[in-house]
Amino acid sequence: MKIAAVRTAFPPHWYDQTTLTEAIVRIFGADERLADRIRSLHANCGIDGRFLTLPLEQYAGITDFTVANRAWVEGALQLGEQSIQKALAAAGVRADEVDAIFFSTVTGLASPSIDARLITRLGFRPDIKRMPLFGLGCVAGAAAVSRAADYLKGHPRGVALVLTIEQCSLTLQPQDRSVANLISVGLFGDGAAAAVIVGAEHRAKGPRIVTTRSVFYPETEHVMGWDIGAHGFRIVLSAEVPTVARERVPGDVDAFLGDQGLARKDIARWIAHPGGPKVLQALQDGLGVSRDTLRASWESLARAGNLSSASVLMILEKSLQDNAGKPGERGVMLAMGPGFCSEFLLLQW
Repeated sequence: MKIAAVRTAFPPHWYDQTTLTEAIVRIFGADERLADRIRSLHANCGIDGRFLTLPLEQYAGITDFTVANRAWVEGALQLGEQSIQKALAAAGVRADEVDAIFFSTVTGLASPSIDARLITRLGFRPDIKRMPLFGLGCVAGAAAVSRAADYLKGHPRGVALVLTIEQCSLTLQPQDRSVANLISVGLFGDGAAAAVIVGAEHRAKGPRIVTTRSVFYPETEHVMGWDIGAHGFRIVLSAEVPTVARERVPGDVDAFLGDQGLARKDIARWIAHPGGPKVLQALQDGLGVSRDTLRASWESLARAGNLSSASVLMILEKSLQDNAGKPGERGVMLAMGPGFCSEFLLLQW
């Protein structure tokens, strides 16, 4: 299996972090003490700015989940179409050549799902296999590529499309004054990514997916996720996430590589979902790599914030554009998400 192309798409509205922070202060109706707390938390997110689905002034008018989700569906269709068209063009693959689509999101709801609504619009075949994924959160970009690779093991000439769309800004909860929510409104952004994955016998070129692994951590369901109700999506985000990244993930990476007769020293590049600055620093420390090694992850975080499932694909796109890779070079793509869980992919150029 090979990754033939990855492309991202973003809404047209980008705002610097200070502008966004002050808007949140106003929307929350924050008193002086809360405003100072919000500014302090956001200043430590390591973010220069983020993309938003709607113009900033419209967020105060999102009064309920119905309004938010309607905007989410409209935005998702636009971002999905853009990212898919760019990825297919980059891979040299037509829409009617795609055999399966793996679509993931964790920031909105739609039935029929967004992938179904794009089939006629983009010219996919009526017999395309659809696998909508919901609830995987930040791990989903890596997990969806892994599931596409699983599918292509049995279809060596086949084409699978991975689509991730996250519009985190539309989960805004102005009544939630928890630290988790105050951090999330300063950390998460909007965007989409599409990846074209092809079977081993397909003509398209790209880094090979050698093997993958999923890891679930028992009794960690409380670490990350959503509290979903009439209010919409309310963030669940534990302070334990950096600890898991530092103490659990490196050992799992070693076991994953060890089963292939490899060690960390054999890996030339790391494509890691950024999480937030504390999570990324913890992962960096745990893996024993330099900041420059994870430079693409730090830059992604600064440019667009945490895009949940789309972030790791954004980083993969950047990595492929900056460095085509030498024959035989290996890389590890990894992400973490609700469950709590991790996903690892071993790539070879």
